[in-house]
Amino acid sequence: MDDVLRVSLLLDFYGSLLTETQSEILRMHYEEDLSLGEIAEQRGVTRAAVHDAERRGLNLLEQYESKLALVHKHMDQTEKLRQISVLLKSALDILEELKT
Repeated sequence: MDDVLRVSLLLDFYGSLLTETQSEILRMHYEEDLSLGEIAEQRGVTRAAVHDAERRGLNLLEQYESKLALVHKHMDQTEKLRQISVLLKSALDILEELKT
């Protein structure tokens, strides 16, 4: 899984546990694809402040995931559902062939 998708999922599951600033900066950087400099300019702070908030937010998200594993469980369930869907489609195709 690429970093952008991983951070996006982590934010979906745990974003409300971050400070508003951390959450907003992470969303701007990973979901809106803004550079740290662009975020700093928009927020009227230094790039270093943005970098610090991003690092702290990412560390917290990773800590929550290591303890709760909600994203891992979600991805595992999603894969199982995909496999079930493939098997179901295959079974329906076989039934359709038997009818003809």
